[in-house]
Amino acid sequence: MSQRWTVERAERYLRSRELFGMRFGLERMKRMTTALNAPQQRFRSIHVVGTNGKTSTTRMIAAILERHGVSTGAYLSPHLVSYTERLQVGERDLHASSFAAAVARAAGAAERVDRTLGDGDRVTQFELLTAAAFSAMADRRVDVAVIEAGLGGRYDATNVIDSSVVVLTSVGLEHTRWLGPTIREIAEEKLAVLHPGTTLVIGADLADEAFAMAHQMAAERGARLLEAPPEPPTVPLKALGAFQLRNFALASLAAKAYLETVGIELREEAVHEAAAATAIPGRMQVVSEDPLTVLDGAHNPAAVAGLTESLREVIGPRHLGLVLGVLDDKDAAGMLRLLLPLCTRAWFTAPPSRRALPPAALQSLARQQGFENAICEPRPRRALAAAQSWASELTSVRSRRRVRTRGVGGAVLAAGSIYLVGELITRADRSGAAPRPRRAVQRSTAR
Repeated sequence: MSQRWTVERAERYLRSRELFGMRFGLERMKRMTTALNAPQQRFRSIHVVGTNGKTSTTRMIAAILERHGVSTGAYLSPHLVSYTERLQVGERDLHASSFAAAVARAAGAAERVDRTLGDGDRVTQFELLTAAAFSAMADRRVDVAVIEAGLGGRYDATNVIDSSVVVLTSVGLEHTRWLGPTIREIAEEKLAVLHPGTTLVIGADLADEAFAMAHQMAAERGARLLEAPPEPPTVPLKALGAFQLRNFALASLAAKAYLETVGIELREEAVHEAAAATAIPGRMQVVSEDPLTVLDGAHNPAAVAGLTESLREVIGPRHLGLVLGVLDDKDAAGMLRLLLPLCTRAWFTAPPSRRALPPAALQSLARQQGFENAICEPRPRRALAAAQSWASELTSVRSRRRVRTRGVGGAVLAAGSIYLVGELITRADRSGAAPRPRRAVQRSTAR
């Protein structure tokens, strides 16, 4: 069956599984891996859990390991444009035909598992994707897979692996309906992936409650605990943003912990090569220079705080036009409190999702915070085009009146949702906008 599947057919099938929504529990996933002959047992793994920073940290760990001669896979979520982005081997998206074949194998297993489940219960899209990723990485015979968890940890579909290293990136108040109302409870859910003998790697800037829970659960489960340094080392990164230095410090420590288990010594030159080569799509991504346009998938206040910390480093003193689209289960007011003080104008839009918050609701929240210079444009691409037109006009005024407006012009930031960024990256690709060449970014201190 897998030979007949194209990537288009695979993606259509995955979208069809959205109908079954999100369901907690590991029984379906265990049956899926059994039906696929336990592919997750044919490679070692590193499990990355947390609220923010998981995708960046996962990519960085994989990049470091590859440069030590370790064949590495990475499972990422969510994607920006195509489901194929979620599975990488050797730092490259899996070839379309291999991806389609893996989804076809997982689809066959899902159909068999569905017949064993009770009424109304079905394998979810994320479970199917996770099983496909395990199958593909086993098929490619990777040495180690760096697995990014989805939501939570304890009942996340990825928690059928027995990882030698677990990484906790951050813990924030998100998905409280499912994970619990406090930082402590959310941390406990995420850290439930720990097994005896595991090495747990944590960041130095964890919230106090999460830090305490990490120490408690590591002790209870017989796991070794490693803490990233409070001041990450200065490393020239391709990825923009001071927050990426913290992610990279965490990734370096996790890679070192894994390499120790296989008798390989961490090499600093390999670490620097990985830092200089690893880009993070959809995070502080510059997609146009004229006008300067930045896309960022920050979708909660903690991620927005990291974005605003480094934004001026990228846009300089330019006036900022904000294109914001948010899902209805996110803390939009908290994000606006951080973003609006930096903005001259805003365009509120709706990400391509059934859960999109209406632009008028964002406008109302902005007015409550005293920000009036905002426009509602439900269509993301039109919102971006309008913001870019405004920024271009400011930039041309600066050019005509160089002395009076030196250093001032317009820039655009689009943020608030991965769904929004995916839609706008597609537009940038079609318009032929060339990504801006990355420059190395160095910081001696962290937020």
